[in-house]
Amino acid sequence: MTLLQSIGRVALGTAMLLLIPLTAKLFVADMAWTLFDFVAAGVLLFGAGLTFALIARLGDSTAYRLAVGVAVAAGLLLVWANLAVGLVGSEDNPINLLYGGVLAVALIGAVGARFRPLGMSRAMYGAALTYVVVTAIALVIWKPTADTAEHSVGLLNVLVANAAFAALWVVAGWLFRRAGTSGTQPAQQFA
Repeated sequence: MTLLQSIGRVALGTAMLLLIPLTAKLFVADMAWTLFDFVAAGVLLFGAGLTFALIARLGDSTAYRLAVGVAVAAGLLLVWANLAVGLVGSEDNPINLLYGGVLAVALIGAVGARFRPLGMSRAMYGAALTYVVVTAIALVIWKPTADTAEHSVGLLNVLVANAAFAALWVVAGWLFRRAGTSGTQPAQQFA
């Protein structure tokens, strides 16, 4: 499949996924999405799909492509959850901005590893560790104040949700490690 075909599939998939909230908005009175929400969701979904399409082409094993999928999904869910409800307190809590460091570690590590599986594995483990550190900072050092905290969300819920997000990065790291030990070398081109 050519790069242009991959981009077309990503665009079509994005449009199909956006039909779900559009349909809900037409039939459910409580659906509060605005035009901005649709644009933001479209950009996030298309960006994640395009990232997957570009990076997955670099590996020649199922483990590598699956690892890319898990890593991209972890990044997408991190951004989406942060924009929607926040990962600690509410989406208005400034500590949630620190989670951008997780994405930075993953991206810088991946580029630094030149998308090779074993280097990607280390980058994903680094992202998981960064995730845990940011969560610890958020919960121990800079606790949300009453005006930025969700009253219905308890500490256990925050810990479980953040542990699940960190686990996604660990799974991606493990899959990249597996791809690297099976002899997968990334292709040298994007096209």
